[in-house]
Amino acid sequence: MANDPLSDAMNVIKTHEMAGREQCIVKPASKVIMRVLEIFKERGYISGFEFNDNGKSGSITVKLLGRINKCGTIKPRFAIGYAEWAKWEQRYIPGKGFGVIIVSTPQGMTTNEDAQKKKIGGRLIAYVY
Repeated sequence: MANDPLSDAMNVIKTHEMAGREQCIVKPASKVIMRVLEIFKERGYISGFEFNDNGKSGSITVKLLGRINKCGTIKPRFAIGYAEWAKWEQRYIPGKGFGVIIVSTPQGMTTNEDAQKKKIGGRLIAYVY
């Protein structure tokens, strides 16, 4: 049994991207993983994903584009205020406008750029570039 399904999902996606595969299967499926994949799709890192229900937790088939250099989760899930974004961006993404940090806010899961525009903070979840 996995201790952190999101970390396992990020690892599967990263290794399949490095191997040049067109798709991968992420198990088990969860709402958090699917929301992170929605953000990946919105930002153009993946072409899409599909939930496969097997009666239990299910799995997700992710269609890759070969655009992910690195992705991973952020542990521990640091709580940050809206004034601290620059410090955390320098730590997890290589440059301004190159990659995103996924953050859980009181208004739902979003990216660091959207959270900055709304002037809200939250808990850091994952990053991708």
